[in-house]
Amino acid sequence: MPIRDLFRRDHRADGSTAPAGTVEPSAGVVPAPADDDEAARELAPPPPRSRFSPRAWIGARNVPANLWVRCVNERCKELIYTREFEKNLRVCQKCQHHARLSATERIGMLLDEGSFDDEDRGLRPGDPLGFVSAGQRYQDKLVETQDKTGLPEAVVCGIGAIESVPLRVAVADFSFMGASMGSVVGEKIARAIERSLDDRLPFLAVCSSGGARMHEGIFSLMQMAKTSAALARLGEARVPFFCLLTDPTTGGVTASFAGLGDVMLAEPGALVGFAGPRVIEQITKQKLPPGTQRAEFQLEHGMIDKVVHRRDLRPTLARLLALYTGQPTAARHGG
Repeated sequence: MPIRDLFRRDHRADGSTAPAGTVEPSAGVVPAPADDDEAARELAPPPPRSRFSPRAWIGARNVPANLWVRCVNERCKELIYTREFEKNLRVCQKCQHHARLSATERIGMLLDEGSFDDEDRGLRPGDPLGFVSAGQRYQDKLVETQDKTGLPEAVVCGIGAIESVPLRVAVADFSFMGASMGSVVGEKIARAIERSLDDRLPFLAVCSSGGARMHEGIFSLMQMAKTSAALARLGEARVPFFCLLTDPTTGGVTASFAGLGDVMLAEPGALVGFAGPRVIEQITKQKLPPGTQRAEFQLEHGMIDKVVHRRDLRPTLARLLALYTGQPTAARHGG
């Protein structure tokens, strides 16, 4: 018997003590055979909880499941208090990893409260090719994703304001089929550009995409030319176009409107490129340097103009709007 067990005692009914683990048979009860010890332990009731145990008077506590969140950065995995994470705009305080935001969260973060007015919400994608993947029809996949996200498509377009300066925005939501660009996404972007041509409002595109939507084939690839041509007309009219690249922005979106901004901004660490690093390595048979295709790499090589921390995006955009439109912002008015 271990020495520590010699100092443990259980109180008997007559006030005497016995070593811990000693079991006395009750009257009329026949002790179980030695070979049935395992079955006897399973049937025996649990020992009474001591009244000196804190659990005896604290009781069970229900801890919310969403009280903590873990950083998704593979090199961090920090456990973060959810309320602090949200207060910090969903940026990890340890490694500064910028978590992905939904279109609704992005609009609420960038625009003045209550200023956003949705446009073209009634547009719905179709299934021109009758596409079926992994036994699921594209139309069924769309309905499932719409129910899950509450969005009709992967991009939300409308009018808003930043520090009282009006502008038109198009915000992609990666949770909707990877924010892939189908015919309706391209149509909504093109319509937003054409409206800015008419009313001369600056246009801001918050980009996040896995590329063209394969379910629509050539119809999705045609959106690259359509959006690029519309932006060319916007440039000729000297209406400013700002582009914010978030994680990830790849494929046909990068190769079209997401690469044509008058001012190109990106969030820290955002993956920006045409093909992903894994595809490039498979084709070239070479290992890419660390950090390739991240926002900082693209800044160093001249693709983007500035990497902006999420907390600084709104004041940075407000300053750009003031410079390009000549309209003083509310902050410059002291409002």
